[in-house]
Amino acid sequence: MMPNADTVVILDFETTGLSPDCGDRAIEIGAVRIEKGVIKERFQKLMNPGRPVDSFIANYTGITNAMLKGAPSCEEVMGEFADFIGDHNLVAHNASFDKRFLDAELARISRHYAGTFACSMLVARRIYQDAPNHQLGTLIDHLNIPVKGDFHRALYDSEMTSQLWLAMLEKIAGHSSSRAISFSLLQKLAKTPKKGVAKLLKG
Repeated sequence: MMPNADTVVILDFETTGLSPDCGDRAIEIGAVRIEKGVIKERFQKLMNPGRPVDSFIANYTGITNAMLKGAPSCEEVMGEFADFIGDHNLVAHNASFDKRFLDAELARISRHYAGTFACSMLVARRIYQDAPNHQLGTLIDHLNIPVKGDFHRALYDSEMTSQLWLAMLEKIAGHSSSRAISFSLLQKLAKTPKKGVAKLLKG
């Protein structure tokens, strides 16, 4: 049976920088597990990357060195998060960023995940072509989704991405000939030229 797009883990990392290839590490993971379109469970942990974060990251995320001093190690947190993911498919806003960090952190502890990724930002570019831009905050404002928190913290960004994802599934359902929307359709949609979106959804 093909996995549906309404059963996923939506995740977000806060990190020491832009690339694990340059030695950057995760400092926070937040995630929401959605099952059949309903949020069932949340996961949020700070993690100590083993070195101080600079002032730019501290100001951007609100995560200070004092907060990270007593946090568990990346290895401990990522082991717990691998269990949380299970065999679910994964979603993130600008997924290439989060996938790089997830892959790098799990590789350090020889853990893996069975699911595949979809990018909510790429899907949103096809679904909301009239949005001013496709940053998460802009899309939340564009869709009038209530905001109760601060962006650039991992769990909050995951929560907002979850609301965006569910809104997109609802919109797609209105244009699709199928009641069940497969995860693979969303992955395909993310790579479809904008002019081909309507045809793809009509199936």
